[in-house]
Amino acid sequence: MVMPKKSKNTSYSTRQEQQQIYDHLLYSVKTESPVEVLERFNNLFIRGTGYQDNRIRTALEKIVDADGAELEFPLFFNRCCHIIVNRWQMQLDLKLEIIELVILLERTLPPGGACSRTSRKLRQLVKAFQATEYYTKIQRLARLIDGSLEPEQRRSHHIDIVSNSVGDLIQRYPYLHQHCLLTEGSSKEIQKTVQTIQEGIQSSYELNLSQYITHRVRLARLVKKYKAANKSRIPKKLVKQIDNPTLLSDRELDTALRHYIGKVERNSSYYDLSQNFLTHTSQIKTYREFKADLYEYVVSGLDFKCSDRQFNSQLHDYLQDTLTEFDRRELDEFLILRTYCQLFKFLVVDGKGNTEHERYLALVDYLGEVKTIGLLLKLVLACNKVKPYLEQRFSILFSHYEAVEEDEAPWLVKSLENLQVAFSVHFGQADFSLIQII
Repeated sequence: MVMPKKSKNTSYSTRQEQQQIYDHLLYSVKTESPVEVLERFNNLFIRGTGYQDNRIRTALEKIVDADGAELEFPLFFNRCCHIIVNRWQMQLDLKLEIIELVILLERTLPPGGACSRTSRKLRQLVKAFQATEYYTKIQRLARLIDGSLEPEQRRSHHIDIVSNSVGDLIQRYPYLHQHCLLTEGSSKEIQKTVQTIQEGIQSSYELNLSQYITHRVRLARLVKKYKAANKSRIPKKLVKQIDNPTLLSDRELDTALRHYIGKVERNSSYYDLSQNFLTHTSQIKTYREFKADLYEYVVSGLDFKCSDRQFNSQLHDYLQDTLTEFDRRELDEFLILRTYCQLFKFLVVDGKGNTEHERYLALVDYLGEVKTIGLLLKLVLACNKVKPYLEQRFSILFSHYEAVEEDEAPWLVKSLENLQVAFSVHFGQADFSLIQII
């Protein structure tokens, strides 16, 4: 009689050992100092040797030596990291320790230097962890915390992938945080941490932008006043320098603000156009009619020769081919949301599995970053519920270019900056209408 093969379901076979380690780490982080916890983490996982607690060392050895450990270890190890991170993030004075933990993760040791087969395999598994999305997200969290600190609070070691990389800019764009830092299994503590940092950065950004605009208006009035009096110089004491809070030049920022706030088409602002579109589509009966009107809404006001890239015809065909089985159906919210989501895939990027974004690059090439973001803003204003989906599209581009130096993807940095301006203008709490006075 042939005996059935033993199951290799490691998530079941090492479940008890995993829980032992979870409980052990939770107790340690509750009762010991951060220095002691970091030393414990380093000995147990990074060095893979010298751990004093035989029971925990044995439990980890069983996990590492189990069949299929390569598949199960990343999720297990990610949870171990977050047990510590979750505790520390709740205390403002311990956020720096989260950065120290990530620094430990960066300093993996070569397997060849380990004294046992299990230790060598553990080091290999920890090294492989660096290639996972779990590691990327915890690294981003550390960079975000580092970027939210005052200069004098920061440690000498900087959490980055490449010096001056796109990834180092994550703290600048709160709308990316939920998508770039959280996974479906993220704990409530981590979600709260990200939300708190996100709200703080957005609030500071809006305040700084508002102060910058007020400064520019005041400066413009002073210039006008002194010119009228035939005076060429304004006393320095009257001009208090306020820094531009964006990575755009002063002229680029002025252009962006005026474009997203002011009149852009038929003497109407983006908000006016969106409200007119909503009023019109409220009378539409079928989904097919909606797609036809949405096409006109998108292409109206575009000031480039569409025939060069056949954008109009491609967009028309794409919309017509979207959810054709519902063409005769009465328009409802489900169809509207699905259509906008599909449209953002078409205009920006499809998804993580397909990061081709030539069409977006073509739009930027023809329209520039300001008007390209304006086109996307136009769609979000007509359907606010899809704003998170547009954010997700840009998080995919951000992840794709994360390790690239800033000056190698200037179009992306300018796009992200313009999107931050556009979202702040239309969805933030501050009033930026003063820009129209300049």
